[in-house]
Amino acid sequence: MNRPIAPSPSRRKFIKDSTVLISGLVIGFYLPMKSGRAFAESMQSKTVYPPNAFIRIGSDESVTIILNKSEMGQGVYTSLPMLIAEELEADWSKISVESAPVAAVYNHTGFGMQLTGGSSSIPSSWEQLRKVGACARILLIRAGATTWNVPEDECFAEASFVIHRQTNRKLSYGSLAAAASKLALPENVTLKDPKDFKLIGKATKRLDTPLKINGSAQFGLDVYLPGMLTVLVARSPSFGGKLMRFDATEAKKIAGVEGVYPFENKIAVAASGFWPAKTARDLLEIEWDETAGSELTTSKMRADYLALAKTEGNIAVSIGDASGKINQSFKTVTAEYELPYLAHAAMEPLNVVVDLRKDACTIWTGTQSQTMDRAMAAKIADLKPEQVEIHTTFLGGGFGRRANPRSDFVMEAVQVAKLIGKPVKVVWTREDDTRGGYYRPMWADHIEAGIDAEGRPLTWKHTIVGQSIVADTPFEAFLTKNGIDSTSVEGAIAMPYSIPNLEVSLHSPKNAVTVQWWRSVGHSHTAFVVETMMDELAYLAGKDPIEYRLSLLSPDSRYRGVLQLVAEKANWNQNKLPQGHAIGVAVHQSFESYVAQVAEISLENGKVRVHRIVSAVDCGIAINPDGIHQQIEGAIVYGLSAALHGEITLEKGKVVQSNFNDYPPLRFSEMPSIEVHIVQSNQPPTGIGEPGTPPVAPAIANAVFALTGKRLRRMPFDQEAFG
Repeated sequence: MNRPIAPSPSRRKFIKDSTVLISGLVIGFYLPMKSGRAFAESMQSKTVYPPNAFIRIGSDESVTIILNKSEMGQGVYTSLPMLIAEELEADWSKISVESAPVAAVYNHTGFGMQLTGGSSSIPSSWEQLRKVGACARILLIRAGATTWNVPEDECFAEASFVIHRQTNRKLSYGSLAAAASKLALPENVTLKDPKDFKLIGKATKRLDTPLKINGSAQFGLDVYLPGMLTVLVARSPSFGGKLMRFDATEAKKIAGVEGVYPFENKIAVAASGFWPAKTARDLLEIEWDETAGSELTTSKMRADYLALAKTEGNIAVSIGDASGKINQSFKTVTAEYELPYLAHAAMEPLNVVVDLRKDACTIWTGTQSQTMDRAMAAKIADLKPEQVEIHTTFLGGGFGRRANPRSDFVMEAVQVAKLIGKPVKVVWTREDDTRGGYYRPMWADHIEAGIDAEGRPLTWKHTIVGQSIVADTPFEAFLTKNGIDSTSVEGAIAMPYSIPNLEVSLHSPKNAVTVQWWRSVGHSHTAFVVETMMDELAYLAGKDPIEYRLSLLSPDSRYRGVLQLVAEKANWNQNKLPQGHAIGVAVHQSFESYVAQVAEISLENGKVRVHRIVSAVDCGIAINPDGIHQQIEGAIVYGLSAALHGEITLEKGKVVQSNFNDYPPLRFSEMPSIEVHIVQSNQPPTGIGEPGTPPVAPAIANAVFALTGKRLRRMPFDQEAFG
């Protein structure tokens, strides 16, 4: 994989020179996505794109796949090439990958911009990249048939060769690439029947693993430019704080410090390396006006949110008469839920390298949002977007943070480069990331629910309180309607269960805390609320939790498949657990994938200990089963970290937590046994990066109830004490 550490030729120059340099084949086209997030159709570009370079076949027989999705550990640098290689009939051992530049031709087929998020990389590319591969295969076969002067239908492709059936003559892709690149694109492309897949569906080792093992994989922190300065930025320690005055006398005495620059209510410290920059920043004497955030204290915000949750908000969905049927219920339950702010806590803190010149700007960073970042960089630099080039490096985790709607970390780095006038690397420390970043919103929920005499849900009234993550962003117009941010209520308004009287309403209070999407977005909180309440109704009805859920699902519901599979694999009905252990279940659909999980827990020293999680997933056709296993396992670890430990708290506008010592991820010693089972399916593939996270917390909480009789309605669970 090519990861430049200095400015490389633009993609425009590459396309111009590619045939001369490598006798290559450049193929590609745009295919609108037929389904996806709610705003996909609205944002889809109407531009007619020229052919682009998704595939480059060299005369040395190499096959380079140029991908428009960011690799942040989710495995797209393997699964997406599999789509092309399958239809291309390429020799997998010859495949390598490059990240795409920013260009309209590389736009996400649903979102209309270059963006990696929403667990959409596979669904959005499923047809597009297969057609790219099939198109390339057809052109190579035509080039081979022309070379031999034989009918095209007498030739076929296999393992990077075009073969003539009658004579068994072979021509390699590398030898045919130049001729194929001169042919007109075929008007019609037929894709393989899934029964004929050779690569798709097979467990495949990741292409990026060797690079990460031998150290050649380039992350943003690995980029170095001649004359580059390392910059750390002092930002307000409280939300809404303003810079009053500062003294840099002691900071400037540190060897290697090049300068101290105030800008945009911040202070940049530039030095020859990270440590002199950090040491100098720590020596700055700064006076901040922190009045604006003084009211932001978690205890007060919790009380305010809970009070607000008892009042009706903007109606997101209303079916039947949820309020009126409460008094007609055979049994009722009322519950309040609290979920804290959460940090993204990616392993690699934010960093950006910027080389800003008079007529061009080159950026190296791990980003999920190339189009928005480029647009913001161009605006700051007073350039046209096409004058800004972004090299997307490997990302050491993203979880949504690197798809910031305001492009905050990229914008800041370009501001610094413009101010200093030299190439810069702006580095965030772990503390900067934890205390000055963007967060999953804090939530408070209130539910009143009731069952009828047969134990079936009769009514369900749910009020949600939490900040909108799209308010005042470019996404607000597409994701907010009638005061409802759809990401705040997703997972709560379209439940699969038969409930005749349902009402969900939303309050979206505003404050200075910066928020954005976090792995699984709104589902990260609604799944916990919905699935623990559903467990409470099963208990009220005196029913088995899995049988109760199944009784409320339609006969053709895909929820059934994952519930039945997880029950079988976890030995739900025959489970002979060790003394002091219990199991709980949860099921949830997000990003069009269905996941059911059974958690086995016990109590150790008064705290919840998770021993085993069995997961069943239905994500349509499994492109790379190994990748699905890895994604679900990682999502479970992420969900466990939040369920057991995750909490960002505020004191007078300041984040209390700072690093992994007080915002701890799951430790090795806490890691449970994880089993992942995939439902066999011929449906188109759906998202897999996020759906494994939402069911984790409710499955654990339901297991705790089975063991102790105590309902957990507040996260993280570490704050609960058990005798």
